[in-house]
Amino acid sequence: MNSTSGAVTVQGLKKRFGDMVAIDTVEFSIAEGEFFTLLGPSGCGKTTTLRCVAGLESADEGRIEIDGKPVFDGATGLDLPANERAIGMVFQSYAVWPHMNVAENIGYPLKVRGQSGTQIAARVEEVLKLLDMAGLGGRMPSQLSGGQQQRVALGRALAIEPRVLLLDEPLSNLDAKLRELMRAELKLIQRRAGLPILYVTHDQVEALSMSDRIAVMSAGRIHHLASPEEIYDRPATRFVLDFVGSVNYIPCTVAGSGGGRMRLAVAGGAFDIAAPDSLPTTTDLTVAIRPEDLALSATGPDDAPRAQITLRSFVGDGFEYRLDLQGLSLRARTEKSVQLDEGTEVVVTARRGVLVDAAAGQDSVVAAA
Repeated sequence: MNSTSGAVTVQGLKKRFGDMVAIDTVEFSIAEGEFFTLLGPSGCGKTTTLRCVAGLESADEGRIEIDGKPVFDGATGLDLPANERAIGMVFQSYAVWPHMNVAENIGYPLKVRGQSGTQIAARVEEVLKLLDMAGLGGRMPSQLSGGQQQRVALGRALAIEPRVLLLDEPLSNLDAKLRELMRAELKLIQRRAGLPILYVTHDQVEALSMSDRIAVMSAGRIHHLASPEEIYDRPATRFVLDFVGSVNYIPCTVAGSGGGRMRLAVAGGAFDIAAPDSLPTTTDLTVAIRPEDLALSATGPDDAPRAQITLRSFVGDGFEYRLDLQGLSLRARTEKSVQLDEGTEVVVTARRGVLVDAAAGQDSVVAAA
């Protein structure tokens, strides 16, 4: 098999644990400087995939290249150990040694490699500047915040000048506010370092806000590999639609189409949305609409459905409403400027939606406008 371009290339990767298939023919490539995320629920195979790339697990079949160099090939038996794969790793736990100061923690991998004290000090200083922690080399871990400790763990991975960074749920031990801050910090550090990242998470917000591309996984397979915008707005399968973000499901039938628009008959009225490129062949249809794509108003088209507001919740940047549409419970989100009282009847219109075969399983392809 010929070498392929990209900082990391994974081809036909398979891994079993006994009778359980953990990875089922996974393939992807990561470009230079790209932030690439494996996203999925627990047990989907994302961490096993990362561990195979790292050399911490041996795959059963497939091929892995890092920086154009094969590090695993199931056909030839090649399987380089982790320390020969030019990778840096950061795990869920900080694993910062409490008896070493910041500089000693970051420089430890270089010490193990036999570099001189002068070389180590110079590289540690470079890494501290990259992490925006210059002047903190003498501090002990107990004097650092959780976010600073996570940056030290990242610095230790960067110290060896890897070709790719592998990060396994690195922010999950932080509280919500610190996680939000570290998402931006991590992205900025990655841009300054210019390194590709293979990132593993179950957190949709992390994946959507940080990634250049996302591979959504379930049961060892990639369901959709695309940009965050495409994953969210044009999901490839029902699983991706369900897993990424919130969604309302409304039974419907196609009442007409033309000029790139489509009318959907729903309970109590009709929605007019952009028509998808192709329609499911079944007549048993459901339209999936994100809460932020439902618009609420006091007046609207005569044939628009009317719903009653059963609950209003303030969510900081706006309001979330629970609606009763002829017995169907829906969620809608609005800006702060839209304030509607509980018990009010409102007109519901849809900005966009995704058509789903109501009877099909999670592997089914959906039609997005």
